[in-house]
Amino acid sequence: MPPTIAIVGRPNVGKSTLFNRLARTRRAITHDLAGMTRDRVAADAPRPVGGAVVLVDTGGFEPDSEAQIPAMVREQALTAVSEADAVVLLVDGSEGLLPADAEIAGQLHRAGRPTVVAVNKEDRRDAAHGAAEFAGLGFPVVTISAEHGLGIGELWDELEKVLPSPQEDEPAGEAELSVAIVGRPNVGKSSLLNRLLGEERVLVSEVPGTTRDTVDTLVACGPRTVRLIDTAGIRRKGRTDQGPEVLSVLMARRAIERAEVCLMLLDASEGLTAQDTHVAGYVAEAGRGVVVVINKADLVASEEKEARKRLKDQVVQRLKFLKDTPVVFVSALTGAGVPHLLPAALEVGEAFRLRVGTGELNRVLRAAWERQPPPGGKRPTRLFYATQAGSAPPRFVLFVSGTGKLHFSYLRYLENTVREAFPLAGTSIRFRIQGKSDRGG
Repeated sequence: MPPTIAIVGRPNVGKSTLFNRLARTRRAITHDLAGMTRDRVAADAPRPVGGAVVLVDTGGFEPDSEAQIPAMVREQALTAVSEADAVVLLVDGSEGLLPADAEIAGQLHRAGRPTVVAVNKEDRRDAAHGAAEFAGLGFPVVTISAEHGLGIGELWDELEKVLPSPQEDEPAGEAELSVAIVGRPNVGKSSLLNRLLGEERVLVSEVPGTTRDTVDTLVACGPRTVRLIDTAGIRRKGRTDQGPEVLSVLMARRAIERAEVCLMLLDASEGLTAQDTHVAGYVAEAGRGVVVVINKADLVASEEKEARKRLKDQVVQRLKFLKDTPVVFVSALTGAGVPHLLPAALEVGEAFRLRVGTGELNRVLRAAWERQPPPGGKRPTRLFYATQAGSAPPRFVLFVSGTGKLHFSYLRYLENTVREAFPLAGTSIRFRIQGKSDRGG
């Protein structure tokens, strides 16, 4: 694994802005509201000397707060420090050295991790304190502006003094599978991630909306590596408050788009709601593979097989656009059913990446075409040949005579035929019909 750098500091000093600057991405939510980040957000970042590091953004560190969420955020930050090869303590140069900064520095000294103090917002006119007063914290000090990119080179210079040398790249193995855990608020997404990992990786609270950022974690499943992505609960625009929640939902939808498979969580005690259908629509629109996960199955007694069957039938009937989707009952609380999830996701991932031989594809489609030709006028539409244009999700192009217009019901017939012939359960497939002149036979 590449070395890890954790970014810590009290709330609203610019940690997420620095994280995005170093990672050269907008993976962490930034907002003027203090306390936006709560979980540990990780991303790969290139090192100036070659190779890569793993950056970890953390929530605002409040040393003395006993409130539930700040206390959980503090524990997450301390865990990030304990696992890091180096730490950046970010402070606000425009406010000067505050007691909370000194308290955090003391905890970092006790943790024994190499640390660099980055004095942020030094581009502001009211930032007259400079680096001198922060030297007393006992760590190397650099001045930066995370927003404008000032001093980032100097920060890297200090970090490279304590980071291990870049390693030669190992031979690439089988590509990792990206799996996003999605659903409406408070269905147990973060609890499920923690259960899958066997540790308290993300904050779990009964308060809806506890998760704000998307959180990536790598986990091994046999010889394969799976990137699990925890996301914020998704609500319809009309039911989403302005501000932080809008950003969280936007990040969750981006997570769906960069995932290959989505574990779509439902609450067994509430059944399939209109909002669940709304989330499923986002997944289908993005063309991702999907496993429907009915969580809190412990609330539906195991002996009530009919109750589970009714719930599964409801999902199949109302989510018809999610073709042949696996449905798994689990309990994030007790762990029941959870061991089946990653194997199911890997199977859907294989379908998502499937490549079909051209000869076999044409054999299947020609047989279907002859068995039931498309309705036509005076000149019937002929199928010349078909090919797979790409995967992730599988995309097929059919070259036909005439205008290339086929009724949606016939396209559904062709899709069902392809699904019966090839292992495509849980993934969307796309058809493009290319018309071609039939002159000359």
